[in-house]
Amino acid sequence: MARFYLDKSDPASWAAGNAWSDTIQRAVHAAGIQLAVIELMNLRISQLNGCAYCLDVHARKAAGAGITAQQLAVLSAWREAGELFTDFERAALAIGEAATLLPDPDVRKAELARARDVLTDEQFSALQWSAIRMNVYNRVSILSEHPVRPRE
Repeated sequence: MARFYLDKSDPASWAAGNAWSDTIQRAVHAAGIQLAVIELMNLRISQLNGCAYCLDVHARKAAGAGITAQQLAVLSAWREAGELFTDFERAALAIGEAATLLPDPDVRKAELARARDVLTDEQFSALQWSAIRMNVYNRVSILSEHPVRPRE
């Protein structure tokens, strides 16, 4: 059976999703959030969701945005990585995990409250929307079985 690419099956829905994504990206920019922070969060969300295609894409984007090889190597254990991540990056990663895992409400509320202590309202909102967006794109890629192609 031929692979079914969800993103190609309904161009109007895909275009609407991309327009929504563009709106979120404008909010991220207006909130002064650096691309590197978004890419760290995108990578962590993709790790949690097991989306190989998105991991491949966002690892390259993260490296291009200035994320170090060391940060990439320890991202799955960011809580134990000492001062390798800033408070702002830690807040973004906590938001990404909360939006992806949807832990127990008390745990989620505590994590988001700690993140809120570091962020403005605009940043808190933009990061949550960005996390939701990445989860949507992970699911499209997973359901479509987007292939990861070897690179040289």
